[in-house]
Amino acid sequence: MSEARASGTPVDKSHDRDDAKAARIAGVIVVGMCAAVWWPAFTLGAWGDFFFDQLLTIWAAATGAFFVVVFFGRSRRRWWRAAALLAPSLYLAANFVVQPDASDVATLVVAVLGALVAVLAVPTTVWVLARIIWPEFGEEVSPRRRLVVIGVVAFVAVASFLLGANQARFMTCGEFTLSGNSEPPGCTPDSVYDD
Repeated sequence: MSEARASGTPVDKSHDRDDAKAARIAGVIVVGMCAAVWWPAFTLGAWGDFFFDQLLTIWAAATGAFFVVVFFGRSRRRWWRAAALLAPSLYLAANFVVQPDASDVATLVVAVLGALVAVLAVPTTVWVLARIIWPEFGEEVSPRRRLVVIGVVAFVAVASFLLGANQARFMTCGEFTLSGNSEPPGCTPDSVYDD
C-alpha cells in the first residue's frame, strides 16, 4: 500500500485526469489528421496527381482557418500559422500565372508546390484548426505526444502513398469504377480474378 494511502492522506488524481484529457485530445487530432491525409496521399500514389476536389477542399479549409487565425488569433505565433495556411492559395495563384509547359522550370516549381500542398497542407490545416478549437492541445499536450501525432500522420501519409502506388496488387480496375473514380494507370483488370 502506498505511503499516502496508509497515512490517510488523499491521493491527488488530477494529474491522471489531465494526462487522460491530453491523450484524448491527441487521439482526436491523430484520427482527424489521418482521415484527412490518406486520400490525397493515396491518389498521389495511384494516379500521380491529386484531384481538383481535394485541392479545393484543402484551399477552402485553409482559407477559412487563415481568416480565423488572422482575426481571432491571439498568439504571437499566429502570423506563422497564417503564412502556412496561405500555401494552397499560393499554389492556385501560381497556376494562374504560370502557363503549363512541360519544359518550363516554373511548371516544375508549381508541380512541386502542388505536391507539398497535397501532402503538407492537409495536416497543417488540421493542426492549426485543432489548435484553434482546442487551445489545450498546445498547452496540455507534451512535446513528446506532439511528435507522436506528427509521426503517426507521416506514417499514414507515406503508407497511403505506397498503397496507391501498389494498388494493382490488391484492387481491381472495377473497384475504382464502381466507387466513381477513374481507373488509375496500371490497375488490375477484373478478368484476372474472374477465373
